[in-house]
Amino acid sequence: MYVLDAKSKTPLHIQLYKAIKEDIIANYKVGDKLPSIRKVATLYNLSKNTVESAYAQLYAEGYVQSRAKSGYYVSELFFDSFRVEKETVPTSNAIPKAYRYDFFPAQLHREDFPLKTWKRLYTKVVTDEVDFGAYPDGQGELVLREQIAAYLRSSRGVVCSAEHIIITNGFIGAMELIAKLLKERYSDFAQEMPGYHIARKIFDAYGYTIHPVGVDAQGLKIEELKKTQAHIVYITPSHQYPTGVAMPIARRQQLIAHMQRISGVIIEDDYDSELAYYTRPIPSLQGLDGGSCVVYLGTFAKALSPAVRVGYMVVPEWIHTLYKESYDSHFSGVSITTQLTLAAFMQEGHWERHLRRMRTLNKKKHNAMKEAIVTHLGNSCKIIAEGGGLSLLIVPTKEGFSWQKLQVLAEQEGIVIYLAKERSGTAFEALRMGFGGFRLEEIDEAVRAFAKVWFMAYLA
Repeated sequence: MYVLDAKSKTPLHIQLYKAIKEDIIANYKVGDKLPSIRKVATLYNLSKNTVESAYAQLYAEGYVQSRAKSGYYVSELFFDSFRVEKETVPTSNAIPKAYRYDFFPAQLHREDFPLKTWKRLYTKVVTDEVDFGAYPDGQGELVLREQIAAYLRSSRGVVCSAEHIIITNGFIGAMELIAKLLKERYSDFAQEMPGYHIARKIFDAYGYTIHPVGVDAQGLKIEELKKTQAHIVYITPSHQYPTGVAMPIARRQQLIAHMQRISGVIIEDDYDSELAYYTRPIPSLQGLDGGSCVVYLGTFAKALSPAVRVGYMVVPEWIHTLYKESYDSHFSGVSITTQLTLAAFMQEGHWERHLRRMRTLNKKKHNAMKEAIVTHLGNSCKIIAEGGGLSLLIVPTKEGFSWQKLQVLAEQEGIVIYLAKERSGTAFEALRMGFGGFRLEEIDEAVRAFAKVWFMAYLA
């Protein structure tokens, strides 16, 4: 129960917002549903407007996601930062705890963001020409969509124009939109297993039947997919999550042929294709397909900033028609100032320069992490995924290793670690050694400290 004081100078909706936020940080998990607005209003004898205002603030700050006709759910996007906040923000009954090292596998160091350039461009685009009295284009500002289309055509071989790009509020916003648009036509959804748990949770929440499909050294098993009733399949072909394998051209063509034959849809999540360090990424599935049955997803989270919260999807013409007929097409999930600033960032060539800088820097961090693992962990572990993204995956090579003990020991030593099983939904287990959030010179020291608890996790 939340303690709300009607006599306080702090408005009730602010009191409720703060109470729910603290509850989310302390007790909720990703994907958990919040009580309905009506239920909270009845329980605390509040007006519906008061509760709606509290939920709207939580939504604006990224703590929750809204799902049409379903309610509010705890957001995945910033959830890991909630956990840090839980440990570091003092309360009346707790001593604040600061972690020494955080191996978060999808994080950039704050110094890597081009803040000066971003601030200058923001000031430049916020002029009298921006109509703050009107609703912006629900599909996304045309100038931004044109820049993204040009970038995707040249870098990923995506067949697209600005007309078929929809700007979204990150990955979750894109997946929820797809789930809503396709619900009238399809009922079965397939996904790689192990795979990204949020994709499964979103389609499950919208009532789809979920079909897990195995992964081998070449990615999704096509023959296994054919045995399901799925007409929608979600894949990460360029850098499979979480195993890191890349789907070769031959299997991509097999997948496209199957989905075209059954008039199905492939959701291609190209989540970190910009960060490939050894080879150029294989051209997109969407480009091979010509845009007929593939929905292509991308974000700016891994190479620019997760805080900017801009994603995009490239959709076939028939899905674009469904979108234009839906209420979603009237409202944009990304502020007009963010869109215009990002468009200017791309238009003036800063995006390409930033990408080159981030590839160079993160390749150095990647190699430093690999070298540190070899140096400090030796033959006690094996690197099973490397060469892209913001993390490497390792597994123990000797018997008697306890993942549970590793977690306990790491917590005791002030080290935050991330296991693949927590987000992949299968028995597959590995440790995700994130390097993006560290300065280059910090990586060796962090791995050296981690090595102490790693060796202690081997049971005597």
